[in-house]
Amino acid sequence: MIHSPETMKKVVILGGGTGLSCLLSGMKLFPVDVTTVISVADNGSSTGVLKEELDIPAVGDVGKVLLAMANVDDDLVALLRYRFSKSGSLYNHPVRNILLAALIDLKGNLTDAAKYMCRLLNVKGTVLPLSEEKVELVGKSAGKEYFGQEEVSHNVRNIKRLTYDHDIKVGQEVCRKILEADLVIFSPGSLYTSILPHLIASQVLDALDETKAPIMYVSNLVTQPGETDDYTVADHVQVLNQYLRNRKVDVVIANGSEIDDDVRDVYLIKENKKIVEVDADRLEEYGCELIEKDVFCIENGSIRHSALKTAYIIFSYLMEHFES
Repeated sequence: MIHSPETMKKVVILGGGTGLSCLLSGMKLFPVDVTTVISVADNGSSTGVLKEELDIPAVGDVGKVLLAMANVDDDLVALLRYRFSKSGSLYNHPVRNILLAALIDLKGNLTDAAKYMCRLLNVKGTVLPLSEEKVELVGKSAGKEYFGQEEVSHNVRNIKRLTYDHDIKVGQEVCRKILEADLVIFSPGSLYTSILPHLIASQVLDALDETKAPIMYVSNLVTQPGETDDYTVADHVQVLNQYLRNRKVDVVIANGSEIDDDVRDVYLIKENKKIVEVDADRLEEYGCELIEKDVFCIENGSIRHSALKTAYIIFSYLMEHFES
C-alpha cells in the first residue's frame, strides 16, 4: 500500500539530544508524517561557542536530528558528522554545526536553514527549532539562579522552577503542527534539559491544551546522574504532568525486558546510572496507559533504545488508536 502525505498519520516529537536522534532513525522507516521540534537552549561544546560568537540559537541538536533522519549516502553523513580535531579556531566544531550557522546567515533564520538541509539530506518529515531566538535555561531556587543548560543539569536537586532568561516566541508552525497532530511524543533524553524546555514555553502549552492528540512519553532506560537519580518511570511522568498544565501524559512506553545484571553493574559502577524501574501501579493512578515491551539493545557495550523496535511500537499504537 502506498501512503501519501495526505493519508499518513501526523506525529509531533518534542525533545533534543541523543535519545531523540535514536528514536527518529527508527521512525523514518515507517509511513508516518513526522515533525520534530527541537529545544534550542543548549550551551555546551561547539554549540555554545557558535551561539555566543554568532548570536544564534543552539544548532547542535538540530544538526543531530537532521543526520538521524537523513536518507543519503554514508559518505555525506560522515562528512557532516566530522568534527575538527586539530587545535585552532575550528577545534571541536562538527561540519554540520558550521554549515547550519552559515545557512542561518544566508536564509535569515534556523527554521529555513533546517528546511534547506532537509532537502539536501532527503529528509522525509519536518524539522523545526522550538524558537528562532538565542535563549538560555534558568533554574530558580530560593535566593539563587542557575544560568544555562549545563548549570541547570548539574543543579537539578536545588532547582524549584525551570524557566528561560526571557519570554520566548515559539514559531507559528510549531504550534500549528501540534494542533494538527494525531500523536504528540516526548522523546527519551534529558528530562530537565531536553524535554521540559518545551513545556516552559506558554505557546506550546496552549497548543497542547487545545490539540486532540494523545500525549505519549518514551521513557528513558537509565537514570541521569545529578538529574534523575533513583527516578522510576512514574517519577518521570509525574514531573512531566507538573509542567503540562491542563493535559497529562496519556501513554508511556517503557522497557519490559530483563537487562542482564552484568550490564546493570557496569552502568552503576562506571557511570553511577541505574536502570529506570517500571512502577505500573503509580502509572495507573495517574491514568496513564503503560506499554511495557522489549525496547532496548546493547550497542558498543551501552544500553540504547532499539530504534526499530521502539518505532514499531509507536506505529502499532497509532494504528490501533485510530482503528478503535
